[in-house]
Amino acid sequence: MIKNIFDKAVSEEIIGRINKLNANTQTLWGKMAVGQMMAHCCVTYEYVYDNIHKAPNGFLKLILKLLVKNTVVTEKPYKKNSQTGPDFLIKDTKDFEKEKQRLIAYITKTQQLGEAHFDGKASHSFGVLNKTEWNNMFYKHLDHHLSQFGV
Repeated sequence: MIKNIFDKAVSEEIIGRINKLNANTQTLWGKMAVGQMMAHCCVTYEYVYDNIHKAPNGFLKLILKLLVKNTVVTEKPYKKNSQTGPDFLIKDTKDFEKEKQRLIAYITKTQQLGEAHFDGKASHSFGVLNKTEWNNMFYKHLDHHLSQFGV
């Protein structure tokens, strides 16, 4: 069972794992540097809070719901080196400390808003999600990439 990211202790555990990383931490698999990974993880929260990514049109949203949603919102772990969406591809060098602080702020804000805030809220790509689906999406993605960097 996936841990509940809306629980303060779980959010603090994730932040503790993030705080074990530094700008020189090496990946165990994949191609991203640690700063890029932090920026990559922030995209999920940018979708929720920042309105900086174009929403998919109706047809693309249908395709995402049919082909991608269950990979993202269920408890099944991601495979190593899985494909990612275009908005999540971070190709340029990122400032590790800046991205780390941004990610921690997003995690904290999400925990403080709580699961009731997210239950029944529409996502950028998948339509309305329940609190469990939101939790799975948030927690599973963070856990996958923190494990990628050995924490």
